Amino acid sequence: MKRDENLGQLANKTKIWDIAVIGGGSSGLGVALDAISRGLTVLLLEKADFAKGTSSRSTKLLHGGVRYLAQGDVMLVFEALKERGRLLQNAPHLAHLQPFIIPVYTWWDRFQYSAGLKIYDWMAGSLRLGKSKFISKKETINRLPAILQKGLIGGIVYFDGQFDDARLALNIAQTADEAGACILNYIKVSALSKNESGKITGLVAIDELSGKKYPINAKMVVNATGVFADKILQMDNPDAAKLIQPSQGIHLVVDLDFLGGKDALMIPKTRDGRVLFAVPWHGKLVLGTTDTLREKPKLEPEALQKEIDFVLETAGGYLTRKPTRDDVRAVYAGLRPLARPKEGSTKTKEISRSHKVIVSTSGLVTLTGGKWTTFRKMGEDTVAYYTQVTGEKLEKSKSMEMKIHGCTLNIEKGHWGIYGGDAPAIRKLAAEKPIWSSRIHPDFPNIEAEVIWAVREEMAVKVEDVLSRRIRILILDARAAVDSAEKVARIMASELNKDQSWIEKELADFRNVAAKYLIKS
Repeated sequence: MKRDENLGQLANKTKIWDIAVIGGGSSGLGVALDAISRGLTVLLLEKADFAKGTSSRSTKLLHGGVRYLAQGDVMLVFEALKERGRLLQNAPHLAHLQPFIIPVYTWWDRFQYSAGLKIYDWMAGSLRLGKSKFISKKETINRLPAILQKGLIGGIVYFDGQFDDARLALNIAQTADEAGACILNYIKVSALSKNESGKITGLVAIDELSGKKYPINAKMVVNATGVFADKILQMDNPDAAKLIQPSQGIHLVVDLDFLGGKDALMIPKTRDGRVLFAVPWHGKLVLGTTDTLREKPKLEPEALQKEIDFVLETAGGYLTRKPTRDDVRAVYAGLRPLARPKEGSTKTKEISRSHKVIVSTSGLVTLTGGKWTTFRKMGEDTVAYYTQVTGEKLEKSKSMEMKIHGCTLNIEKGHWGIYGGDAPAIRKLAAEKPIWSSRIHPDFPNIEAEVIWAVREEMAVKVEDVLSRRIRILILDARAAVDSAEKVARIMASELNKDQSWIEKELADFRNVAAKYLIKS
């Protein structure tokens, strides 16, 4: 995936794209993947890096949504379970089965949760990952050594999926790119173009790195910008009503030994009526999440002190060793693009996570809501409007069968696993120079060759792209990421032919971002 080559495609001012997608998170990438599977010409523009926003800040779960089942949103759960199964088949290097244990402290809870999870099992049908079951107190303690034992009766085991969100976004971008789509990061849409009838005919884009402006023609424009969807809607119509209510969810990352074992913990009842997860991920433990209304969308949201305290307090209520602020390696916050509730309502947990597709009078197609697990189906449902908008015939979707870039049955051990089929090529690159096999940071297995690969093959252009979304160190240990930044900047500068002033600016920018991932004492 070469940025310069793809930029070159924008120079053709007479080209008319079938679909131009604004937004390079899970929603936009799902649209691009489905559109290219139907033989359409596809352009995707992302104003920052792929999955820079919400799509790299999830709980790292591919799930049907046990909580949505409790709320009666049966169709969403059916849809998500089906998509979960497909993704586990199409991207096995990034998505895998994860056992969860719900600790049981009353017999009523045992009955209630067992019954609900049997329905969950049944709904998954042939794509079920495993049968839920009750386990004894002894087995629960063996599998979750750090669980609070007082009053414990046993546990209920069930199975869901786990994945690496930012890596999946990148691999979907590569899949679409290899199939013929033009995929670009750091390209901002500054205006929508219309004909005399007020119908959208394309857009104007600006390269954030060079400042160059590109007029682009497209038969259909898709607004898949998540929490920023209202900005594009108001670009289309300044009087458009706001559709999005940002809701913040935060996660804390601590050492794995706070839970012990390979199983994840699911706490089914918290003070605010949500569930809380403690999930092993890349050698650390991810605790979350929250649901806090925020008024304005931000590209780099910050965790509130009350959210940090809530997660620590709730997790601590179930663990023998209670995590404190000093134990937190990183904190990250993401914004969910929920449908704006009616006046006076603040219960975001009751708003459906189903996606919606809206077509404006100008022909702008907007995708809102949804969740990572259903990204492909969201894309399919959005592209289905192509005939309505353009009047042209649309081929049947084939995205369900598409293998995601890196898909392989020979998944390597350790951190190489997330590269899938690319792992041997990165190791071959590392063999070219001895220094390229050296570690970026002593506490992490990632090597210098991975930085070079990220620049050459994965469209990484900033230090943050590498440390946050290509090798994930910022999410796992913010202090280690800060300590690694200068080495990464120098490697990237060599690859990108940048000077010392670029290195200094990149380091300043990265430290500003990383400060938001560090807990303030």
